[in-house]
Amino acid sequence: MGIFSRRQSATTEPAQAVGPRTPFPAAETSGVELDPALRALTGEWTIDRPHSRIGFSVRHAMVTTVRGAFTDYDSALYFDGAQPSRSRAELVIRIASVDTGVEQRDAHLIGTDFFDANRYPEMMFRSTSTTHEGAENFRMTGDLTIRDVTRPVELQLAYLGSVLDPFGFERAGFDATTTIDRTEWGLVYNQRLEAGGAMVSERVRLQFDISAIRSVPLA
Repeated sequence: MGIFSRRQSATTEPAQAVGPRTPFPAAETSGVELDPALRALTGEWTIDRPHSRIGFSVRHAMVTTVRGAFTDYDSALYFDGAQPSRSRAELVIRIASVDTGVEQRDAHLIGTDFFDANRYPEMMFRSTSTTHEGAENFRMTGDLTIRDVTRPVELQLAYLGSVLDPFGFERAGFDATTTIDRTEWGLVYNQRLEAGGAMVSERVRLQFDISAIRSVPLA
């Protein structure tokens, strides 16, 4: 997600909302004063896929970094500018949409050595709590499910701004990152190097660069 791009396109593709609309469990309040302008952002949002990126990066052969993204997913976002602990997010990502720029590598990733997309076609993130840490920074905790294994992760989340674009869409930008150990989700495939070390690092950095569009209530 090219983080809240202010460059606009006539083509937008808000994803369909998924998952329950009821509030997620609230986090403890941080006691940090909120910017009053954030209150105006309270409501339902969806990710604008053409202007966003759900990506990852991982060290390869100990010396280089491979980057990729998932291009097909659904989203349901709720931001509460008055009570951030009520904010929530849910993403359902289609594994087969992985794109690292190398067709052979993508085929390996969706195969049985890694994601095994035929058996586990989707991965999911569902938030469980959100805490305001000061200024425009938040911490979102949630459950990440890959290959039917669900484990908690913690995202460092930054609010990047909002704007009404030339096409009448109200947009808000967010950037979130976390680092996981892929083996905890059963992604254990690797090859050892002669000089020592692994072909693919066990640590994977996840990056969520989001341009979100306010959802229009159904009539």
